[in-house]
Amino acid sequence: MKHVQIASDHERTHVLVFDTGEEAVAGLLQFARDRRIASAHLSAIGAFSAATLGFFDWSRKDYRRIRVDEQVEVLSLAGNLARDADDQVKLHAHVVVGKSDGTAHGGHLLDAHVRPTLEVVVTEAPAPLRRRVRPDLGVALLDLS
Repeated sequence: MKHVQIASDHERTHVLVFDTGEEAVAGLLQFARDRRIASAHLSAIGAFSAATLGFFDWSRKDYRRIRVDEQVEVLSLAGNLARDADDQVKLHAHVVVGKSDGTAHGGHLLDAHVRPTLEVVVTEAPAPLRRRVRPDLGVALLDLS
């Protein structure tokens, strides 16, 4: 993955370019850990050779895994990075991918292998954000308190 910082006032903005074969979720998390990013928002376009999407199953309070085992275009990827109660950075991102027949599939991004590229813009937030587990919902949400 290549990287360049393109802004540096109160918000630092980075552009990441992933190469073929790189795993997108692991790469984004490693980037955030290496730069000690406390919180950020991101968007991306590109393509994957395969991906696992998730659909939150309310009754199970867990993600149902949706495997996409073919070349797809990343039509939209949006999300954020925030620290959890253990100070570990977490990615929350949703993605819409398009297949060769024009159909689209979307969900929570669980994992994805890049092919040929993924171009990501990460903008750090000026204040840190935290995720807290909501036992009543079964998920960790941004805690603004």
